[in-house]
Amino acid sequence: MKELGQEEWREQLSKDDNAAILDVRTEEEVEEGYIPNSKNIDIYKGQGFIDEVEKLDKDKNYYIYCRSGKRSAQACSILDQLGFSNTYNLQGGFMEWEGETAED
Repeated sequence: MKELGQEEWREQLSKDDNAAILDVRTEEEVEEGYIPNSKNIDIYKGQGFIDEVEKLDKDKNYYIYCRSGKRSAQACSILDQLGFSNTYNLQGGFMEWEGETAED
C-alpha cells in the first residue's frame, strides 16, 4: 500500500490506464457524494467485503478512499494480503477531496 496525498492521488490516477477506484464507505455516506467512476464496497460488511473484493481483477491498480482515510488504509491492507499488487490510499479521504464529485 502507498499513502498518497490528494494532489498526488488525482495526478497519478489521471495517468493510470489500469486504474480502478474503490469507495469503502457505507451506502449512506455514498449518497452524500462520491468520486466519479468509483465502485462502492462497504468495508463494514466484513466477510461480505472480502467476498466482493475477491471478484476484482488483481492486476489492476486500486485507488481506495473512505471518509477520512482510516478505513481505506484497512482496505488497502486487506487487498494486499489477498494478493493485490498495487493499492493506493487517499490520505484525508473524501472529507478533504477537492477533485470532481458526483451524486445520484
